[in-house]
Amino acid sequence: MSILMVNDWVDFNTLKGFLEITDGNLASHLATLERNKLAEMKKQFIGRKPNTRYRATAKGRELFKEHLDYLSKLIESQNQ
Repeated sequence: MSILMVNDWVDFNTLKGFLEITDGNLASHLATLERNKLAEMKKQFIGRKPNTRYRATAKGRELFKEHLDYLSKLIESQNQ
């Protein structure tokens, strides 16, 4: 999600390279994000090659920001 948060669209191979995981593992995680409406997919062809891109939805962005806020508060509470 963090990669999707800082990019408009990210293609599958770029995500795979950043995360250093298998195709199947990444596809499984992306399917979960899509099923929960946290990310959306767009398929297209670039030349003759298929290209699948992903981006965070408005709901995904909102929930991820809430998650970061929670983590920040948790860290702050441990430092007091």
